[in-house]
Amino acid sequence: MQLIIEQLSKTYPGGVRALDQISLVISKGMFGLLGPNGAGKSTLMRTIATLQTADSGTVRLGDIDVLNEKNRIRQILGYLPQEFGVYPRTSAVTLLMHLATLKGVGTSHRDRRDVVEALLERVNLSDVRNKAVSTFSGGMRQRFGIAQALLGDPQLLIVDEPTAGLDPGERNRFYNLLAEVGENIIVILSTHIVQDVKELCTQMAIINKGRLLYSGSPADAENLLAGKVWFQSMSKQQLAHREWKQSILSTKLVAGSPSVRIYSESDPGNGFQCATPDLEDVFFSYLSQA
Repeated sequence: MQLIIEQLSKTYPGGVRALDQISLVISKGMFGLLGPNGAGKSTLMRTIATLQTADSGTVRLGDIDVLNEKNRIRQILGYLPQEFGVYPRTSAVTLLMHLATLKGVGTSHRDRRDVVEALLERVNLSDVRNKAVSTFSGGMRQRFGIAQALLGDPQLLIVDEPTAGLDPGERNRFYNLLAEVGENIIVILSTHIVQDVKELCTQMAIINKGRLLYSGSPADAENLLAGKVWFQSMSKQQLAHREWKQSILSTKLVAGSPSVRIYSESDPGNGFQCATPDLEDVFFSYLSQA
């Protein structure tokens, strides 16, 4: 089963073009949707999740017309938005049971209970099942979010900016859970964090200002920049007074000194050394061309 998006466009009141003829083919596994804040990622996710309409274009999952058969797609859809609220003083098991009932999971209370307990075990929240979700840490709340998104065994899972605010340990646990889920279904991971895509996704797209800039594998994207990324460490004074003919991809502090990475088709000289491209270089190179 594939998710096929063709010529999808959306313009908000005031003329903001959030999606500009986006076309993508997404197969089973982890797919990363990478872009800066305001690029149109959440608009695309919400459109696929049937939470808002598009101005034009089509979205199909197998034989389902996503934009016109909302009830059918919702039966096999899991969605973890960027931010989600919870009822105060409601335990994880009670809230998940409530959501399972709303989604029509199981044919009896016992069936739903078995599903809920299994999901809490899967996301490692069984020991806090009776604690209020509002008291959970960021990582625990995100794991609960995945549990609710997995209710009903979805064939398409949409996850919007899931690791923002998580500490490294929580982030790694969340990575492992998403990778496990993505072995059997389509998982779309929308993020502005390059490392999320690098760690998890075999296929990806970069969008900015509502336009598709790249679609393919992270490895292929890095290979396209082979021999075209150069780096040099310099003092802050040198950086401030340097005149640049090349496109600067990024500037980072390494041991207190700026390390500058630039894009150049040929050796720029002036002390620059050829670097092995990474996905962050890819990201910034496409943004600089947009």
